[in-house]
Amino acid sequence: MSKHYETAREIYASWGVDTEEAIRRMDEIPLSINCWQLDDLTGFEDFDAQLTGGIQATGNAPGKPRSIEEYFTNLDKMLSLVPGAKHLALHSVYPLTNGVKIPRDELRPEHFAPWIDYAREKGIGLDFNPTYFSHPMLKDGWTLASPDKGVRDFWIQHGIACRKIGESFGKALGETCITNHWIPDGSKDTRVDMLGPRERLIDSLNQIFAEFIDPKYNRDSVEGKVFGLGVESYTVGSHDFYANYVLTTGKAMVCMDIGHYHPTESVADKLSSYLAFNQEIMTHLSRGVRWDSDHVAVVSEEIVAIMQQIKRCNAFDKVHLGLDFFDASIDRIAASVIGSRSVKKCLMTALLEPTERLMKAEAQEDLTRRLALQEEFKMLPAGIVFDEYCERHGVKASNWMGGDLK
Repeated sequence: MSKHYETAREIYASWGVDTEEAIRRMDEIPLSINCWQLDDLTGFEDFDAQLTGGIQATGNAPGKPRSIEEYFTNLDKMLSLVPGAKHLALHSVYPLTNGVKIPRDELRPEHFAPWIDYAREKGIGLDFNPTYFSHPMLKDGWTLASPDKGVRDFWIQHGIACRKIGESFGKALGETCITNHWIPDGSKDTRVDMLGPRERLIDSLNQIFAEFIDPKYNRDSVEGKVFGLGVESYTVGSHDFYANYVLTTGKAMVCMDIGHYHPTESVADKLSSYLAFNQEIMTHLSRGVRWDSDHVAVVSEEIVAIMQQIKRCNAFDKVHLGLDFFDASIDRIAASVIGSRSVKKCLMTALLEPTERLMKAEAQEDLTRRLALQEEFKMLPAGIVFDEYCERHGVKASNWMGGDLK
């Protein structure tokens, strides 16, 4: 235990905060790290694949893996630099099939079985994502809401298959897999019929979720978005659509990606509205710069506010933490480590918040004291406690990149 940490512990104790309890809580709250930052969401189907469906990874930094072996070398390195409880979120374009190409509507648990062995070795859980994009059956920008029944049926079978894969992860690893569904469907220009595609999407989702899967093994989330490239005017799967779908059917939880809203909207503000109705929530934490640009997550007021709201609502069992960014302009391993550690720093900051004092001031309607306390708390040494947390997990707290980082 460092002298710096002993001092920080005393400072927090003077505010009624137990830093040891915060460190213990950190190990109970897994962060789902997206596997696709490491290779620009190319996956194992085709190492030269181009993203389609309103998303793109910009940049051309050296070091992108050109084989599955290189990918796993990079993955091992990345995971070794992120302390504490972790899941790895996979996309369905990362099957391990010894080079045999499997159509997406025919994917089965056995095609991802080596991932289970890998997760056991690393002591982590697995989450999953159907890949409803970058495929020839993305017809004119449509998948589950397509006017073409053949297209819809293909993607419905893909969604069904992915839920079974998620179930296999949960059964094998003893940690619930969250299978997250995001679709790119929409329109570049103003659309006349906005209802029809949404009715088709409801029908498609109902078919995908028709089979009951024990939520102990797999839970589904549906991810809304304001717009994407090529669908600037109309997105079928908007936040409002999925919020209504979730609340009326109970078949999934909402996934809130903090880059998928208008810049003035706050995901932190939205959380309590769902928690008031005992709803579960999946989050995708990244950094939108003017639009959903999927920049690497950093320590920010926005992410700290999300963590604070979860803590204040005592809802870490209801709100699941995940990452979703892919930046090809910088070192991809470092990008994943920076984003993961930054989000964990935000979590640590929230766990160290003297929440009871804030609640007491607010209950007494002492708004001046509440604001003063909030500002004082911002300068408490959370970073030193995070460093101690890293050291206890055998991970460098600083200078983890080597060279002249420090």
